[in-house]
Amino acid sequence: MVNEPAAPPARPRNRRGEGGRLREEIVAAAVELLDENGDEGAITLRSVARRVGIAAPSIYRHFPDQPAIMLAVVQQAFAQLEAQLRTALDAADDDPRRRLFAVCHAYLRFAQDHPQRYRTMFGGVWMPALQGTSVTRSDVASLGDTCIRLLTDALGECVTAGHAGGTDPHADAVALWLGLHGLAHQRAVTVAYPWPPDIADRMITTLAHLRDT
Repeated sequence: MVNEPAAPPARPRNRRGEGGRLREEIVAAAVELLDENGDEGAITLRSVARRVGIAAPSIYRHFPDQPAIMLAVVQQAFAQLEAQLRTALDAADDDPRRRLFAVCHAYLRFAQDHPQRYRTMFGGVWMPALQGTSVTRSDVASLGDTCIRLLTDALGECVTAGHAGGTDPHADAVALWLGLHGLAHQRAVTVAYPWPPDIADRMITTLAHLRDT
């Protein structure tokens, strides 16, 4: 008979007013399971509770069901992506063209550095039918809104400065995001393909309608 691994020590009970810390620990445990297993199927109420060192029913005080935990994981991942994009913009100079390239390459780096989280953010496998769960359609629809706005603003700066010829920065930003997402995905699944070293810059230039300088 195979022995199951020993359960972790019981987690000390939070003092009054520290319930928020347990919620953070639940999300952190779910992220750890995702990173370790590369599969959102590893995130269950039981596995998360075991990782945190609590009884599974204790999770219900903070998350009504497993999809709610997954939503929190994905929301945190988008917040991390947003922070990385803002850091890239802050580090870039005032040239709109270089700022656009900076935010696009930061997006691709995030996908490369966090493949499991990135796949879950956009894979949708974790999302069950909305009926019967606490996750709503508006919860899902708003994911990534800020990141798209950052990309739209960077592209809009290029249009204003005369570096790009597009007339609808938001639509062009969505097209650019689709290109970035496709490249990030293909790099992850076709690792042996001899990608041209400047493929990202070529794609960004084309989809953003950048003019020659």
